[in-house]
Amino acid sequence: MNIQDNVIKAYLKNVFFVTGTACGGKSTISRALAEHHNLLLFDIDQQFDQHRQLSDPMFQPSMNKTFPDADAFFGRSVEEYRQWLLDNTREQLDFVLLDLIRLSQDRPVVCDCHLTLEQVSLFTDPARVVFLLKEPSNIIDDYCNRPDHQGFNSFINSASDPAKAKATCNETLRSLNTDFYRAVKQSEYFWVERTPDSTVEKTTQLVEKHFGFLR
Repeated sequence: MNIQDNVIKAYLKNVFFVTGTACGGKSTISRALAEHHNLLLFDIDQQFDQHRQLSDPMFQPSMNKTFPDADAFFGRSVEEYRQWLLDNTREQLDFVLLDLIRLSQDRPVVCDCHLTLEQVSLFTDPARVVFLLKEPSNIIDDYCNRPDHQGFNSFINSASDPAKAKATCNETLRSLNTDFYRAVKQSEYFWVERTPDSTVEKTTQLVEKHFGFLR
């Protein structure tokens, strides 16, 4: 069955999407919005394991790919790592959309997610999406230093050459985010860039105003 995009968009009218680049502040701002406005928080990364249990290796091969250790995981080329991340996001999207349709019928939802500009144009309106950006030249240190990413930090440091693993990961994230970062800034969509002067409070207020939560 192939559900048309306009039908999906109609059923997602109660969902507010917070997307953007890695380390742009998506998780932090999504949590703040949920707390301030009694929204249900839906973090697609936290749902990945559950979605993988529902998946089928025939239809979602990337979601079901396993690696014996950190050397195997980070030993891939940047191109292979990048494509695996893109395929994971694409394969998980059906599960995400169905969950959001179900959860948002009775309560507004804020979705911490990874959406492309094309996907956003299909599934929601500009008034219900914000892109949170960070210049993607050096992402991995910020990513590993976050309290909620300490599992990943331990994993990458378990590689036989952590510095090489971090360099591969950083280049992969840079290649994924550079063109996207530029395209968002040239688009019609509302975006906020994280800088050394940014604060959670100020960014949250900008997003709240865009979503119409503050009058």
